[in-house]
Amino acid sequence: MNHARAAVKRAATGSLTGLALGDALGFPTEFDDVPSILAKCGPWREMELPVRNGTAYVTDDTQMTLALARGVRTTTDTGVLAPQRLVGPVREEFVAWYHSPDNDRAPGATCLRACELLDGDRPWQDACRIHSKGCGANMRVAPIGLVPGLSEEQRAGAAQLQAALTHGHPTALAASDLTARAVHLLAQGADPTGLVGQLRSYAYENRSRYHEHWLGDLWTRSQDPDALHFVRRGWDECLAVLEHLDAVQRTADPELDPCAYTGDGWIAEEALATGLLCFLLFPGEPLTALRRAACTRGDSDSIAALAGAFAGAHLGADAWPAEWAERVEHRSDLVAFGALWDA
Repeated sequence: MNHARAAVKRAATGSLTGLALGDALGFPTEFDDVPSILAKCGPWREMELPVRNGTAYVTDDTQMTLALARGVRTTTDTGVLAPQRLVGPVREEFVAWYHSPDNDRAPGATCLRACELLDGDRPWQDACRIHSKGCGANMRVAPIGLVPGLSEEQRAGAAQLQAALTHGHPTALAASDLTARAVHLLAQGADPTGLVGQLRSYAYENRSRYHEHWLGDLWTRSQDPDALHFVRRGWDECLAVLEHLDAVQRTADPELDPCAYTGDGWIAEEALATGLLCFLLFPGEPLTALRRAACTRGDSDSIAALAGAFAGAHLGADAWPAEWAERVEHRSDLVAFGALWDA
């Protein structure tokens, strides 16, 4: 996609807005099964944005996305995106999120514990939860896919590093890398019908690559015999779920809970696959994709946040009706980062 078209589309604004809208739509339905959601909200295709006092409130998914965005902006404002320059600002933002009085939206235990440990001077590799592959790693990674001008190595390294600050499991790293890759490809104009194939190829190409420059000796905290064994374990779990997604994406019944096909989304690779499935079922109908994602038995806010990030990257800022977009919490921050990266 040329720069003129990208500017008109405003993929970064669309993606960040979609992430927050999906998060807000899925916030009240998380932890509920589909019959309970239907009883509470009515037909899933008619779900309305939940608004209280004029605001559609978000969860830790959007809060941590904005924390990462602030850390990335601090880094890129003064130079190149490199591991030693990125880790300090992002770590500070994650710790600030941990201490924030607004951090009361059912945050994940892994993020809480890791951020508590990051608040100090220990190496970040000792703070991260090496055995956790919760979706908290990739629910917040969209900014890395939206920052313009990064090399593939920078995008992959930054996506994995931001994940590893809290979730050190190799599958959390690989799923974050793939999520950022998907957002980037869609923002650049990739055809959704070939997206899963492109992600599978990317995973095969990267399954034997440990980003030591970005991750340091993280792998030594695991029980793996070497860095290669560590990293392949994560890519292979992601490849398995992408292979399954590839098989079902064209035949999945949109009236069935997407979690029945690709998992409930509490863990990183399932959140990636189920968020993608919701988007791919309705690539031209972004609100329908969000509603389908929010009406799921699994981690509804994270699944819908990811579906919204993908849909917004694909369709741009105009994907979202103004009466929704203008009401979402943190609207001014979302628009400011979108404008920065769309410029």
